[in-house]
Amino acid sequence: MAFHLRENVSLALRAVRGNKLRTILTILIIAFGIMALVGILTAIDSIKSSIYSNFSMLGSNTFNIVQSGLNSRRHGDGEEQKLGKDITYEEARNFKDRFSFPARVSVSLRASNAAQLQNGSLKTNPTVRVFGVDENYFQVSGYELAEGRFFSDAEVKEGYNAAVIGMDVVTKLFPDTDPLEKNFTYGSVRYQVIGVLRKKGSSFSFAGDNQVFIPLLNVMRNFTGFNRSVFLSVQVNTVEQLDAAVSEATGLMRNVRGQRLGEADNFEIMKSDAVANSVISNISYVTLGATLIGFITLFGAAIGLMNIMLVSVTERTREIGVSKALGARKSTVRMQFLVEAIVICQLGGLLGIVLGIMIGNLVSLLIGGHFIVPWLWMMLGILFCFIVGLASGIYPAVKASNLDPIEALRYE
Repeated sequence: MAFHLRENVSLALRAVRGNKLRTILTILIIAFGIMALVGILTAIDSIKSSIYSNFSMLGSNTFNIVQSGLNSRRHGDGEEQKLGKDITYEEARNFKDRFSFPARVSVSLRASNAAQLQNGSLKTNPTVRVFGVDENYFQVSGYELAEGRFFSDAEVKEGYNAAVIGMDVVTKLFPDTDPLEKNFTYGSVRYQVIGVLRKKGSSFSFAGDNQVFIPLLNVMRNFTGFNRSVFLSVQVNTVEQLDAAVSEATGLMRNVRGQRLGEADNFEIMKSDAVANSVISNISYVTLGATLIGFITLFGAAIGLMNIMLVSVTERTREIGVSKALGARKSTVRMQFLVEAIVICQLGGLLGIVLGIMIGNLVSLLIGGHFIVPWLWMMLGILFCFIVGLASGIYPAVKASNLDPIEALRYE
């Protein structure tokens, strides 16, 4: 059996070399189908890994309290909801002072997603994210310092013109000097750098190093005013305490906001893993689209391969007749053409897998993901190619095996 298989593979490779142009075109069609499938799915897997990594920096023992409807607007979960009542700074301070559970509470506010900072003639791109934060924000959010320090209680309470900046901002504004105790301008306000964050990297949804953090009161006083909704983050000591902390936080927040018994919560509590899953659930539509594109391309490749095999049967009619006259059985001829179709598909599949891994990881690295080897998609790609080769080769193989040897020998 093994001898016959080796012989059939050898004959298939000889036939491939004998019809180079048609075979190469078919291999390329199959390769592009597999490349689309493996490439996009590889990039998506890497993006998912990056999302979980970015959200995990908050820790599995952290949850957030935001105004109702904000989660749906950010992540497109079904029908878009209207934003609920703002969580005011006074409510957040009240919650923070009264929350008695053993936990760390942080209050923050996003001031801008598209700020431009300046240091003399040096400017950043207008893509810097500016946040107003309190003294607990960096610990709750999992940030680490490369140098300098975080805000002191006094700097937060008084709203000093101090700033902690990310590495991308350092590169733009202080390329050849130590940024500590240096100044930059945001809007018309001058800030002194007191700390530089350790490099985190970026992804399509997270600009980890292109950020600036300023005391919350300073941001409200100079840029946003005191009417903007703030963001609460709560970090408990252990994962086991999370559900109890969420229950206590819900009750306290309802009390702080003056809600009556029976009223629905007018705020939302989100765990970091729930936010990540919300983003990833939307990416699943991209996965479905990529799979559909790959299948359509492979279907076209299957039709092209079947056409090539039928032409090959016609061109090799006399050869089939000679083989049958010398004693070749129907099953032998049938297996020969089936193996040939499968070999062509596997060659295209291997090329497509290599291209898919390269392109998928290139896209992933460009948007801040990680390099991965998609073993599952590689195995599925090989399996799909086998199925396509089998499906495309059955009819030509049966047609070849059913040729009458006498008629075949007469064929011109």
